[in-house]
Amino acid sequence: MSWKYFLHYLSDGLSLITIGMCLVLKVPQIKRLLNTKSAVGISLLSLSLELTSYSIVTCYNYTNNYSLLSYMEYPIILIQEYFLIYLVLKYLNLINNQILSVVTLYVLVCAGFLTQIIPKTFLTLLVPFCTPVSASSKVAQLLTILRAKNADAVSPMTWFISAFTNLTRIFTVYMDSADILILGNFIVSTTLSSSIMFSAMYYKRKLKKIE
Repeated sequence: MSWKYFLHYLSDGLSLITIGMCLVLKVPQIKRLLNTKSAVGISLLSLSLELTSYSIVTCYNYTNNYSLLSYMEYPIILIQEYFLIYLVLKYLNLINNQILSVVTLYVLVCAGFLTQIIPKTFLTLLVPFCTPVSASSKVAQLLTILRAKNADAVSPMTWFISAFTNLTRIFTVYMDSADILILGNFIVSTTLSSSIMFSAMYYKRKLKKIE
């Protein structure tokens, strides 16, 4: 077996591992919210920006006919993201007609992109903004933890899985398409997800010492 074939097999293997881990990416965070019945320490702005980034990248990969293995975790994460946002809105008592209107607009825009009723050119223009949007979502979450000095509702395991899967995607995307826009997004995401994980671990350990 040549080195080239080995790298492709490795890439496919890492893709499957990434997809498998993403099946439960948000589960620890969802369970944490269900157990605590509180959204303290969770940034709704962060979740909204994250949802925007995931949605754009999913539509971009789909309309460009990239290998499903190279982005399958995005639709999987999106399903979990929807439920997570619902729980946060519920525990913050923010579910109202205004929120329902925003949800309807979101669905219509995504459908427009996927069916290409909205030209694919717009997605190409939006993708470069996914890196700062994704980064901003994680910075917002990090700042929420640091300001509250409380990470009780935050799951470090979720952010560990996020950092690990982003790291593996740097390699798999490079092997599949080497799309510089997507690679840049994953590099930044890996760094910031790791920062949130370590911050959450720090404040949880600090709280245990106080107790």
